[in-house]
Amino acid sequence: MISLNDRIRNILPRAAVVAHDLFMVWAAWMGLNHFRQSALEPAAAAPLLSPEMLLILIVQGLIFWQVGLYRGVWRFASIPDLVNIVKASLFGLLAILPLLFFVFDRAGQVPRTVMLAYPVVLSALLGMPRLLYRAWKDHGNERTDKAALRVLILGAGQAGEALVRDLRRVGAYQPVGFLDDAVKLRGSYVQGLPVLGRIEDVGQIAPETAAKLLVIAMPSLDATAMRRVVAACERTGLPFRTVPRLNDLLEGRSLPGELKEVAIEDLLGRKPVTPDWKAIRGWLGGRSVLVTGAGGSIGAELCRQCARHGARQITLIEVDELALATTQGELRRDFPQIDCLPVLGDCGDPAVIRHALSLSQPEAVFHAAAYKQVPVLESQLREAVRNNVLATATVARAAQAAGVGTFVLISTDKAVDPVNVLGATKRLAEMACQAMTGLEGTRFVTVRFGNVLDSAGSVVPLFRAQIRKGGPVTVTDPEVTRYFMTIPEACQLILQAVAIGSLQAVYTLDMGEPVSIRLLAEQMITLAGKQPGRDIAIVYTGLRPGEKLHETLFHADERYRPTAHPKILQAEARGVSDERIESAIARMREAVASYDVDALGQLLRESVPEFAPLVMGESPAAATVVPFPARNARRT
Repeated sequence: MISLNDRIRNILPRAAVVAHDLFMVWAAWMGLNHFRQSALEPAAAAPLLSPEMLLILIVQGLIFWQVGLYRGVWRFASIPDLVNIVKASLFGLLAILPLLFFVFDRAGQVPRTVMLAYPVVLSALLGMPRLLYRAWKDHGNERTDKAALRVLILGAGQAGEALVRDLRRVGAYQPVGFLDDAVKLRGSYVQGLPVLGRIEDVGQIAPETAAKLLVIAMPSLDATAMRRVVAACERTGLPFRTVPRLNDLLEGRSLPGELKEVAIEDLLGRKPVTPDWKAIRGWLGGRSVLVTGAGGSIGAELCRQCARHGARQITLIEVDELALATTQGELRRDFPQIDCLPVLGDCGDPAVIRHALSLSQPEAVFHAAAYKQVPVLESQLREAVRNNVLATATVARAAQAAGVGTFVLISTDKAVDPVNVLGATKRLAEMACQAMTGLEGTRFVTVRFGNVLDSAGSVVPLFRAQIRKGGPVTVTDPEVTRYFMTIPEACQLILQAVAIGSLQAVYTLDMGEPVSIRLLAEQMITLAGKQPGRDIAIVYTGLRPGEKLHETLFHADERYRPTAHPKILQAEARGVSDERIESAIARMREAVASYDVDALGQLLRESVPEFAPLVMGESPAAATVVPFPARNARRT
């Protein structure tokens, strides 16, 4: 319960603001009338508070309240507050004149100069104290002593202007100026700070301003431009930070006003994805969903995205108890309104998946559980087939038997022209889902994409750990490239693809441009404040079993057409024989039960005709890197 003292402390500041505004109304009206009358003839002494003045104060005060003038805070007075003040002044005049006519019968006696000047004068009297108060508070927060860190800001746009206000409010930083490539801004001032030159001149200007920190305030930069800016910052030897992107703020990964280190994601050619949130929420809202592999990188993020965008209930299936507990704890902490049902077990166990489906009765199943480590699976064929193929068939059949509306298979770009066990098993999993499509009830959707940054076992955390230990950083081949996207971006596009609504489809996500792993390693070393080759060595170890130089996103026999989203293409699936797939899966189950690896290898090659395993010692042919068709179409 709020104490009386607290109530008084809360009421007094607002009462003082109301009293200030009403005094300004009195001063504006009385002053304008007195000035007008004294200009014509000696003015008679007017009462300080007449019934007419009292009515004006009441009417104008009610309009102030209705417009929302007292919901603003003087400490953060800005343009919207000034707009409200102008609106309140105009509406006040429009309300006062009819009342003067009907109540006092003297509307015609109000001079026209008073009517014209009243909104302007009142707006000035109300606005100036607010702005002066904010300027005084901002100035009081500036730290001009030695403890204040001098900051040079790269980018004089909206983000830079907002950053200056935030830094001044914090008080621990002293902005000293801007750098920007826009010629029209050269020599101008933003928030009282000069635009000192171009970004590429940071090496000369930073010492002149005695800056101790550089901040990149250009969140909309593409990767190429960001690499150029980062390179310029690195040449100064000063620490540098960047402001978060809008997507990071909306997804809760960064806080407003927070400065963050430049991450490798900022340099990899990924432009922000703008999903159709209305379509996603329209499909997902109020649904119960089930996610296999819910403790993995993709599975856990899918759970978070589903919770964030309207799912009613989420069932988590995970074989790793710690990963299950971690994901469950995050969901219950961040989304307490979601009904979260954890199931510990292998989704390839028919009893486990039947239990999970009966427990939650989901309307959609996201099958993210899979083994994904290419070199490991080359020597673990049985487990690759059991988990990637047979478990997928088990989950898909159980979902279909339970009447689940949508089954989503998370696949990989390695399923296109597969040369390794991972690609072949995921391709066979796609074919198994395709073979079930003709049956009524469940629609089967396959979504393919490449590597995701910072996923468990990916190259980014490996490089980060190697850099932390002082190197060397191991790269398989100087020419190797891979497609990358962030985990949240991949999951957003998965939901977008599913929301498109095709009865059966194979979707391919736009992964951007392929990234050189050598360049990735060099950039991560540089971002860690080291120099590649001098502080941290890069060692080339040769391609591992099953690896190829380049990945492809598209198959020659699959025709692709655009969808409602520019970063998603729909492939026309290659024809498969349902009976042959069913027979192959049945025989694989027998081979798995007897641990017959030779039989499994033969069955995998027979079932996936395009599977062309790489032979150790051979130099793999570099596959053609096919650009995203929709992106090329937009360029022409």
